Amino acid sequence: MRHGNAVGLDYHQDGVQVCVMNPQGKELSNRSVANDWRAIVAAAQHHGPVKEAAVEACCGAADLAHELVQRAGWSVSLAHPGYVARMKQTPDKTDCSDSQVLADLTRVGYLPRVWLAPKAIQELRLLVRYRAGLVEEGRRIKQRVRALLREQRIRPSPPEGLGAGTKAPGAWTASWVAWLKEQAPLSEQGRWVIQRHGERLESLAREIQEVEKRLTQVIKDDPVVAKLRQEPGIGPVTAWVLRAEIGSFERFATGKQLARFCGVSPRNASSGARTADAGLIRASNPLLRATLIEAGHRLIRWQERWQKLAQRMKGRGKPAAVIVAAVTNRWIRGLYYRITAQARPEAACPVSHPT
Repeated sequence: MRHGNAVGLDYHQDGVQVCVMNPQGKELSNRSVANDWRAIVAAAQHHGPVKEAAVEACCGAADLAHELVQRAGWSVSLAHPGYVARMKQTPDKTDCSDSQVLADLTRVGYLPRVWLAPKAIQELRLLVRYRAGLVEEGRRIKQRVRALLREQRIRPSPPEGLGAGTKAPGAWTASWVAWLKEQAPLSEQGRWVIQRHGERLESLAREIQEVEKRLTQVIKDDPVVAKLRQEPGIGPVTAWVLRAEIGSFERFATGKQLARFCGVSPRNASSGARTADAGLIRASNPLLRATLIEAGHRLIRWQERWQKLAQRMKGRGKPAAVIVAAVTNRWIRGLYYRITAQARPEAACPVSHPT
């Protein structure tokens, strides 16, 4: 490991606080510079070579870290902001003190690091999260449509020509949407609002298709996605989310560690002689956990192994939510070992760039 100073960077949109600390813990400089990698390098290397730098994980910090790694040749780590705040042991917060803590933790090797995803994985996340946002917007619109129908006390009616006892079509089927547009007894303004919601849903559907086409092209040569698609019950959307949000499976030491990262591990709430679970751990990526829970439902429906496990747990009186979480937990732990069976470096994500 090369010798040099430790640098702490407190990131802001308009500027970066740069603290330079020598190996003995003496603060050499602590000042604000422009949010530009050249200005940061000039301020830090004015006091000698840099051994390692740290910046708290936040919006824009990863992009700056990649610039410093690629253009300045620095070793840069992302710090977990929650752990850094607790290790600071003071309620005061200033840019100077924040950068000083980061530099000192880096110097002594106690920095709580988070994974710095390769640039290609970050680009993949942009697309995956954009698609998820479109899907969520569509879900909210559908909720507003159902709320409007309830407000006007409207119940779906069976299509004409069917018996009076015929069950109404399921919501958002083609026949249900046709009934909503043409036959629903809406008020004048209610019909106008429903038409606008329908137009937006159609626009969202087209946009989601465009994003999915781009994702298919971008990730077509990725070996990890290819392995994920070979898993029973795993479709393209689940594979995209796992690849984007997990990134490299090899960065985890065990399948249990991966399951905790995904938020599908039980949270222990033991004290003294009392042992209890308190649901799933809270710290996790919401999109990743929701996607995995959906996969857990499919596994129970389609695979005999998980069906038997679900039946045994149900026989012991376990709630359905606990059963699905347990299946998902065991599946993701097994997936870790299947994916990492032939460990290989994944610093770069082999993606294609669509024209």
